Amino acid sequence: MKNTFGTCLSITLFGESHQEAVGCVMDGLPAGIKLDVSFIHEQLKRRRPQGEISTKRVEQDVFKIVSGFFNGYTTGSPMTILIENSDVKSEDYQSNIVRPSHVDYVAECKYQGYQDYRGSGHFSGRLTAPLVIAGAICLQLLKSIDVEIASHILKIKDIQDDGFQFEHLAQQIKVCNTSFNVLNKDIKEAMVQEITKAKEQCDSVGGVIESIIVGLKPGVGEPFFDSIESVISHLLFSIPAVKGVQFGLGFSFSDYYGSQVRDEYQYIDHKVVTTSNYNGGIHGGLSNGMPITIQSVIKPTSSIERPFSSIDLTTKENIKTSIQGRHDPCIVHRAVVVVDSMLAIAVVDLLLQEYGRELFRVVK
Repeated sequence: MKNTFGTCLSITLFGESHQEAVGCVMDGLPAGIKLDVSFIHEQLKRRRPQGEISTKRVEQDVFKIVSGFFNGYTTGSPMTILIENSDVKSEDYQSNIVRPSHVDYVAECKYQGYQDYRGSGHFSGRLTAPLVIAGAICLQLLKSIDVEIASHILKIKDIQDDGFQFEHLAQQIKVCNTSFNVLNKDIKEAMVQEITKAKEQCDSVGGVIESIIVGLKPGVGEPFFDSIESVISHLLFSIPAVKGVQFGLGFSFSDYYGSQVRDEYQYIDHKVVTTSNYNGGIHGGLSNGMPITIQSVIKPTSSIERPFSSIDLTTKENIKTSIQGRHDPCIVHRAVVVVDSMLAIAVVDLLLQEYGRELFRVVK
Protein backbone atom coordinates (compact mmCIF):
# COMPACT_ATOMS: atom_id res chain seq x y z
CA MET A 1 0.00 0.00 0.00
CA LYS A 2 1.65 3.21 -1.18
CA ASN A 3 0.79 6.27 0.86
CA THR A 4 3.47 8.79 -0.13
CA PHE A 5 3.15 11.60 -2.66
CA GLY A 6 5.68 14.11 -3.92
CA THR A 7 9.17 14.59 -5.32
CA CYS A 8 10.93 17.37 -3.40
CA LEU A 9 8.17 17.73 -0.81
CA SER A 10 6.80 14.32 0.14
CA ILE A 11 3.64 13.67 2.16
CA THR A 12 3.17 10.27 3.79
CA LEU A 13 -0.35 9.64 5.08
CA PHE A 14 -1.20 7.14 7.83
CA GLY A 15 -4.03 6.05 10.12
CA GLU A 16 -7.61 4.82 9.86
CA SER A 17 -10.96 6.44 10.53
CA HIS A 18 -11.65 4.58 13.80
CA GLN A 19 -8.12 4.00 15.06
CA GLU A 20 -6.53 6.11 17.79
CA ALA A 21 -5.20 8.74 15.39
CA VAL A 22 -4.56 9.76 11.82
CA GLY A 23 -1.64 11.80 10.61
CA CYS A 24 1.04 12.53 8.07
CA VAL A 25 4.78 13.06 7.70
CA MET A 26 6.01 16.02 5.63
CA ASP A 27 9.56 15.57 4.37
CA GLY A 28 11.43 18.21 2.40
CA LEU A 29 10.23 21.38 4.11
CA PRO A 30 12.94 24.06 4.22
CA ALA A 31 14.34 24.92 7.65
CA GLY A 32 13.60 28.26 9.30
CA ILE A 33 10.01 28.74 8.11
CA LYS A 34 7.91 30.47 10.77
CA LEU A 35 4.49 28.84 11.05
CA ASP A 36 1.26 30.40 12.29
CA VAL A 37 -0.37 27.54 14.21
CA SER A 38 -3.59 29.54 14.63
CA PHE A 39 -3.99 29.51 10.83
CA ILE A 40 -3.79 25.71 10.88
CA HIS A 41 -6.61 25.63 13.45
CA GLU A 42 -8.71 27.95 11.29
CA GLN A 43 -8.25 25.72 8.24
CA LEU A 44 -9.26 22.62 10.22
CA LYS A 45 -12.31 24.50 11.47
CA ARG A 46 -13.43 25.04 7.86
CA ARG A 47 -13.30 21.30 7.27
CA ARG A 48 -15.35 20.34 10.35
CA PRO A 49 -19.10 19.53 10.18
CA GLN A 50 -21.49 22.46 9.97
CA GLY A 51 -24.73 21.77 11.82
CA GLU A 52 -27.64 19.99 10.19
CA ILE A 53 -26.10 19.97 6.70
CA SER A 54 -23.21 17.75 7.83
CA THR A 55 -22.46 14.54 9.70
CA LYS A 56 -23.10 14.30 13.43
CA ARG A 57 -19.57 12.97 13.90
CA VAL A 58 -17.80 16.05 15.22
CA GLU A 59 -14.09 15.60 15.84
CA GLN A 60 -12.28 18.41 17.62
CA ASP A 61 -9.18 17.79 15.49
CA VAL A 62 -6.74 18.07 18.38
CA PHE A 63 -3.35 17.74 16.73
CA LYS A 64 0.29 17.51 17.75
CA ILE A 65 3.39 18.28 15.73
CA VAL A 66 5.85 15.82 17.23
CA SER A 67 8.91 16.44 15.04
CA GLY A 68 10.33 18.93 12.57
CA PHE A 69 9.04 22.00 14.43
CA PHE A 70 10.86 23.86 17.22
CA ASN A 71 10.42 27.31 18.78
CA GLY A 72 7.86 28.26 16.14
CA TYR A 73 10.00 27.37 13.11
CA THR A 74 10.48 24.36 10.85
CA THR A 75 13.73 22.54 11.57
CA GLY A 76 14.22 20.97 8.13
CA SER A 77 13.79 17.43 9.43
CA PRO A 78 10.65 15.38 8.67
CA MET A 79 7.59 16.91 10.31
CA THR A 80 5.25 14.35 11.91
CA ILE A 81 1.66 15.41 12.61
CA LEU A 82 -0.84 13.44 14.70
CA ILE A 83 -4.61 14.09 15.02
CA GLU A 84 -6.70 12.27 17.61
CA ASN A 85 -9.83 10.34 16.71
CA SER A 86 -12.18 10.79 19.66
CA ASP A 87 -15.76 10.61 18.32
CA VAL A 88 -16.08 7.10 16.86
CA LYS A 89 -19.00 4.63 16.77
CA SER A 90 -17.45 1.47 15.40
CA GLU A 91 -20.54 -0.64 16.09
CA ASP A 92 -22.28 1.02 13.13
CA TYR A 93 -20.12 -0.96 10.67
CA GLN A 94 -20.18 -4.62 9.60
CA SER A 95 -17.31 -6.32 7.82
CA ASN A 96 -19.53 -8.61 5.74
CA ILE A 97 -22.02 -6.09 4.33
CA VAL A 98 -20.98 -4.29 1.15
CA ARG A 99 -22.25 -0.72 0.91
CA PRO A 100 -23.10 0.55 -2.59
CA SER A 101 -20.51 2.78 -4.32
CA HIS A 102 -18.16 2.29 -1.36
CA VAL A 103 -14.69 0.82 -0.97
CA ASP A 104 -15.91 -2.20 1.02
CA TYR A 105 -15.78 -4.87 -1.70
CA VAL A 106 -12.63 -3.72 -3.49
CA ALA A 107 -10.76 -3.28 -0.18
CA GLU A 108 -11.75 -6.83 0.73
CA CYS A 109 -10.32 -8.05 -2.59
CA LYS A 110 -7.08 -6.09 -2.16
CA TYR A 111 -6.35 -6.81 1.50
CA GLN A 112 -8.04 -10.21 1.87
CA GLY A 113 -10.10 -9.24 4.90
CA TYR A 114 -7.27 -7.77 6.98
CA GLN A 115 -8.27 -4.14 6.34
CA ASP A 116 -9.91 -1.98 9.01
CA TYR A 117 -13.41 -1.71 7.56
CA ARG A 118 -14.83 0.66 10.21
CA GLY A 119 -15.83 3.97 8.66
CA SER A 120 -13.95 2.95 5.49
CA GLY A 121 -10.71 2.70 7.44
CA HIS A 122 -7.72 4.17 5.63
CA PHE A 123 -9.95 5.14 2.69
CA SER A 124 -12.09 7.46 4.81
CA GLY A 125 -12.51 11.18 4.29
CA ARG A 126 -11.20 11.43 7.86
CA LEU A 127 -7.72 11.13 6.34
CA THR A 128 -8.19 14.55 4.72
CA ALA A 129 -7.75 16.20 8.16
CA PRO A 130 -3.94 15.76 8.24
CA LEU A 131 -3.85 16.82 4.59
CA VAL A 132 -5.53 20.09 5.59
CA ILE A 133 -2.73 20.65 8.12
CA ALA A 134 -0.09 19.92 5.47
CA GLY A 135 -1.95 22.24 3.12
CA ALA A 136 -2.12 25.01 5.73
CA ILE A 137 1.66 24.83 6.07
CA CYS A 138 2.11 24.95 2.29
CA LEU A 139 -0.32 27.87 1.98
CA GLN A 140 1.87 29.83 4.40
CA LEU A 141 4.93 29.06 2.28
CA LEU A 142 3.13 30.28 -0.83
CA LYS A 143 1.90 33.43 0.86
CA SER A 144 5.52 34.36 1.58
CA ILE A 145 6.17 34.54 -2.19
CA ASP A 146 2.80 36.17 -3.05
CA VAL A 147 1.14 33.08 -4.52
CA GLU A 148 -2.52 32.82 -3.54
CA ILE A 149 -4.96 29.91 -3.75
CA ALA A 150 -8.72 30.24 -3.33
CA SER A 151 -11.75 28.04 -3.94
CA HIS A 152 -15.50 28.41 -3.72
CA ILE A 153 -18.62 26.30 -4.18
CA LEU A 154 -19.56 26.81 -7.82
CA LYS A 155 -22.50 24.42 -7.76
CA ILE A 156 -24.66 22.34 -5.41
CA LYS A 157 -26.78 20.02 -7.53
CA ASP A 158 -28.32 22.47 -10.06
CA ILE A 159 -27.89 25.67 -7.98
CA GLN A 160 -24.95 27.70 -9.29
CA ASP A 161 -22.77 30.43 -7.80
CA ASP A 162 -21.02 33.17 -9.77
CA GLY A 163 -17.64 32.24 -11.26
CA PHE A 164 -14.27 33.88 -10.73
CA GLN A 165 -13.91 37.08 -12.76
CA PHE A 166 -10.42 38.38 -13.44
CA GLU A 167 -11.34 42.02 -12.97
CA HIS A 168 -12.65 41.26 -9.46
CA LEU A 169 -10.20 38.56 -8.37
CA ALA A 170 -8.65 40.42 -5.43
CA GLN A 171 -12.06 41.07 -3.89
CA GLN A 172 -13.36 37.56 -4.64
CA ILE A 173 -10.32 35.84 -3.14
CA LYS A 174 -10.90 37.70 0.14
CA VAL A 175 -14.34 36.10 0.59
CA CYS A 176 -12.98 32.60 -0.03
CA ASN A 177 -11.98 31.92 3.57
CA THR A 178 -15.31 31.13 5.22
CA SER A 179 -16.88 27.82 6.22
CA PHE A 180 -19.38 27.91 3.33
CA ASN A 181 -17.54 29.60 0.47
CA VAL A 182 -19.70 31.26 -2.16
CA LEU A 183 -18.96 34.40 -4.17
CA ASN A 184 -22.60 35.44 -4.40
CA LYS A 185 -23.80 35.52 -0.79
CA ASP A 186 -27.43 35.53 -1.95
CA ILE A 187 -27.07 31.98 -3.31
CA LYS A 188 -25.92 30.40 -0.04
CA GLU A 189 -29.39 29.93 1.47
CA ALA A 190 -30.69 28.18 -1.66
CA MET A 191 -27.73 25.77 -1.53
CA VAL A 192 -28.26 25.07 2.18
CA GLN A 193 -31.96 24.41 1.53
CA GLU A 194 -31.07 21.97 -1.25
CA ILE A 195 -28.77 20.05 1.11
CA THR A 196 -31.41 20.11 3.85
CA LYS A 197 -34.06 18.81 1.46
CA ALA A 198 -31.82 15.93 0.42
CA LYS A 199 -31.21 15.04 4.06
CA GLU A 200 -34.95 15.07 4.85
CA GLN A 201 -35.47 12.67 1.93
CA CYS A 202 -32.68 10.37 3.22
CA ASP A 203 -30.65 11.33 0.16
CA SER A 204 -27.55 13.34 -0.73
CA VAL A 205 -26.30 15.88 -3.28
CA GLY A 206 -22.98 16.66 -4.95
CA GLY A 207 -21.53 19.70 -6.64
CA VAL A 208 -18.59 21.51 -8.20
CA ILE A 209 -15.73 23.42 -6.56
CA GLU A 210 -13.99 26.15 -8.58
CA SER A 211 -10.40 27.03 -7.66
CA ILE A 212 -7.83 29.58 -8.73
CA ILE A 213 -4.07 29.90 -8.28
CA VAL A 214 -2.73 33.45 -8.67
CA GLY A 215 0.86 34.72 -8.75
CA LEU A 216 2.64 31.69 -10.17
CA LYS A 217 5.48 32.69 -12.50
CA PRO A 218 5.71 31.25 -16.05
CA GLY A 219 7.54 27.98 -16.60
CA VAL A 220 6.56 25.96 -13.54
CA GLY A 221 5.90 22.29 -14.29
CA GLU A 222 7.88 19.23 -15.37
CA PRO A 223 6.85 17.73 -18.73
CA PHE A 224 5.81 15.13 -19.65
CA PHE A 225 4.72 13.24 -16.56
CA ASP A 226 4.81 15.97 -13.92
CA SER A 227 3.01 18.72 -15.78
CA ILE A 228 0.97 21.08 -13.64
CA GLU A 229 -2.22 19.33 -14.74
CA SER A 230 -0.74 15.90 -13.96
CA VAL A 231 0.45 16.76 -10.45
CA ILE A 232 -2.66 18.71 -9.46
CA SER A 233 -5.01 16.06 -10.86
CA HIS A 234 -3.09 13.33 -9.04
CA LEU A 235 -3.72 15.03 -5.71
CA LEU A 236 -7.29 16.15 -6.40
CA PHE A 237 -8.33 12.64 -7.42
CA SER A 238 -6.89 11.44 -4.10
CA ILE A 239 -9.71 13.26 -2.30
CA PRO A 240 -12.58 10.83 -1.63
CA ALA A 241 -15.64 11.63 -3.81
CA VAL A 242 -13.76 13.69 -6.44
CA LYS A 243 -14.81 12.17 -9.78
CA GLY A 244 -13.79 14.84 -12.28
CA VAL A 245 -11.20 17.60 -12.71
CA GLN A 246 -10.89 20.16 -15.51
CA PHE A 247 -8.62 23.11 -16.27
CA GLY A 248 -9.76 26.28 -18.00
CA LEU A 249 -12.63 25.48 -20.35
CA GLY A 250 -12.01 21.78 -19.84
CA PHE A 251 -14.66 19.66 -21.55
CA SER A 252 -16.24 22.80 -23.00
CA PHE A 253 -13.34 23.05 -25.47
CA SER A 254 -15.31 20.59 -27.59
CA ASP A 255 -17.93 23.29 -28.25
CA TYR A 256 -15.57 25.71 -30.04
CA TYR A 257 -13.37 26.21 -33.10
CA GLY A 258 -9.68 26.55 -32.41
CA SER A 259 -9.80 30.16 -33.63
CA GLN A 260 -12.24 30.97 -30.82
CA VAL A 261 -10.23 29.62 -27.90
CA ARG A 262 -6.60 30.53 -28.58
CA ASP A 263 -4.87 32.39 -25.78
CA GLU A 264 -2.93 35.09 -27.66
CA TYR A 265 0.13 36.76 -26.10
CA GLN A 266 0.67 40.51 -25.75
CA TYR A 267 3.03 42.90 -23.98
CA ILE A 268 0.98 45.07 -21.63
CA ASP A 269 2.89 47.52 -19.42
CA HIS A 270 6.12 45.68 -20.33
CA LYS A 271 4.66 42.41 -19.02
CA VAL A 272 3.82 39.31 -21.07
CA VAL A 273 0.15 38.36 -20.66
CA THR A 274 -2.48 36.49 -22.63
CA THR A 275 -5.55 38.37 -23.76
CA SER A 276 -7.75 35.41 -22.79
CA ASN A 277 -7.39 32.50 -20.39
CA TYR A 278 -9.27 29.61 -22.01
CA ASN A 279 -6.49 27.16 -21.08
CA GLY A 280 -6.64 28.11 -17.43
CA GLY A 281 -3.13 29.55 -17.09
CA ILE A 282 -1.36 26.45 -18.45
CA HIS A 283 0.27 25.85 -21.85
CA GLY A 284 2.15 22.66 -22.59
CA GLY A 285 1.88 21.54 -18.99
CA LEU A 286 3.68 24.68 -17.73
CA SER A 287 2.33 27.78 -16.00
CA ASN A 288 2.12 30.79 -18.33
CA GLY A 289 1.81 33.47 -15.63
CA MET A 290 -1.96 33.84 -15.88
CA PRO A 291 -4.31 32.64 -13.11
CA ILE A 292 -4.65 28.86 -13.08
CA THR A 293 -8.31 27.85 -13.00
CA ILE A 294 -9.59 24.43 -11.97
CA GLN A 295 -12.96 22.81 -11.39
CA SER A 296 -13.43 19.65 -9.30
CA VAL A 297 -16.60 17.55 -9.35
CA ILE A 298 -17.73 16.05 -6.03
CA LYS A 299 -20.21 13.17 -6.25
CA PRO A 300 -23.19 12.84 -3.88
CA THR A 301 -22.24 10.84 -0.81
CA SER A 302 -23.15 7.16 -1.09
CA SER A 303 -23.88 6.70 2.63
CA ILE A 304 -27.59 7.43 2.83
CA GLU A 305 -30.31 5.81 4.94
CA ARG A 306 -32.41 4.47 2.07
CA PRO A 307 -32.59 0.64 1.83
CA PHE A 308 -30.45 -0.96 -0.88
CA SER A 309 -29.65 -4.28 -2.53
CA SER A 310 -26.22 -5.73 -1.79
CA ILE A 311 -24.30 -8.88 -0.91
CA ASP A 312 -23.22 -10.60 2.30
CA LEU A 313 -19.56 -11.61 1.99
CA THR A 314 -19.92 -14.24 4.74
CA THR A 315 -23.01 -16.10 3.52
CA LYS A 316 -22.37 -15.36 -0.18
CA GLU A 317 -26.00 -14.31 -0.57
CA ASN A 318 -27.82 -11.36 -2.10
CA ILE A 319 -29.51 -9.22 0.55
CA LYS A 320 -31.60 -6.11 1.07
CA THR A 321 -30.52 -3.90 3.94
CA SER A 322 -29.79 -0.34 5.05
CA ILE A 323 -26.76 1.27 6.67
CA GLN A 324 -26.29 2.89 10.03
CA GLY A 325 -23.82 5.57 11.00
CA ARG A 326 -23.39 9.34 10.89
CA HIS A 327 -23.00 10.63 7.37
CA ASP A 328 -23.03 13.85 5.34
CA PRO A 329 -25.93 14.70 3.02
CA CYS A 330 -23.32 16.76 1.14
CA ILE A 331 -19.56 17.11 1.54
CA VAL A 332 -18.94 19.84 -1.03
CA HIS A 333 -18.78 22.68 1.52
CA ARG A 334 -16.38 20.70 3.72
CA ALA A 335 -14.23 19.69 0.73
CA VAL A 336 -13.41 23.27 -0.34
CA VAL A 337 -10.58 23.62 2.17
CA VAL A 338 -9.33 20.13 1.27
CA VAL A 339 -9.10 21.17 -2.39
CA ASP A 340 -7.18 24.33 -1.38
CA SER A 341 -4.81 22.15 0.65
CA MET A 342 -4.13 19.69 -2.17
CA LEU A 343 -3.47 22.54 -4.60
CA ALA A 344 -1.02 24.11 -2.15
CA ILE A 345 0.86 20.84 -1.66
CA ALA A 346 1.08 20.34 -5.43
CA VAL A 347 2.32 23.86 -6.14
CA VAL A 348 4.95 23.82 -3.36
CA ASP A 349 6.34 20.52 -4.64
CA LEU A 350 6.52 21.86 -8.20
CA LEU A 351 8.17 25.11 -7.04
CA LEU A 352 10.77 23.19 -5.04
CA GLN A 353 11.55 21.18 -8.17
CA GLU A 354 11.91 24.37 -10.21
CA TYR A 355 13.75 26.67 -7.80
CA GLY A 356 14.90 24.59 -4.82
CA ARG A 357 14.57 25.36 -1.12
CA GLU A 358 16.22 28.78 -1.52
CA LEU A 359 12.90 30.10 -2.83
CA PHE A 360 11.39 29.84 0.66
CA ARG A 361 14.50 30.05 2.83
CA VAL A 362 14.60 32.75 5.47
CA VAL A 363 18.13 33.90 6.31
CA LYS A 364 18.73 35.01 9.92
